[in-house]
Amino acid sequence: MSFAQSARTSFLFALLTFVLSIFVAWNPAQADNYKIKVGDTLQIEVLEDTNLSRPVLVLPDGNINFPFAGTIRAAGQSVGAVQSSIVSKLSPNFNVVPNVFVSVASLAPPRPVSAPIVRTYGVYAMGEINTPGRLDIDTKENVTILQAIATAGGFTRFAATRRIELRRVDPKTGQESRYIFDYKGGRGISGATPLREGDVIVVPERRLFE
Repeated sequence: MSFAQSARTSFLFALLTFVLSIFVAWNPAQADNYKIKVGDTLQIEVLEDTNLSRPVLVLPDGNINFPFAGTIRAAGQSVGAVQSSIVSKLSPNFNVVPNVFVSVASLAPPRPVSAPIVRTYGVYAMGEINTPGRLDIDTKENVTILQAIATAGGFTRFAATRRIELRRVDPKTGQESRYIFDYKGGRGISGATPLREGDVIVVPERRLFE
């Protein structure tokens, strides 16, 4: 790394640290004693490779998935603990220890104290989708995978729309099943497939020339 690149990296590191310190001051979710919850959305920034930076949803099993780091336990952990785990798992992919910053971008919706008039269930959207997170579905509605994607703002320009996954866990056995949805059509499940509580829609990043 040249002197200019090193200086630029140091400046960006200092700037990002300053901004995060201000953010923590008014956002209690960034405090050391805050424990991450299922349904929270984390913003993860990797200074050395901004292509890795992205919002990440805490899945119903309490884990997050991050490129080159794999599956990381998040629910019940502090922001600092998750940040350390990501650094540890990413380090073998970099010449130097990467600078990683984790913050809570949005909190999981609070559970109502009393039964609401409108009953809902949650499904989740993550990956290359414009508004990842939890979608609250009215139990009286029969929402399909295509409708849920539209509700979440549709795809980003990096989305691999032929390899969308619907992940569904059997509540009786705990066994996860994965189904492919090809938005362009041709294989896998239909866009009219109705969703169930706890379903997770995963939109992967497309590969080169895909």
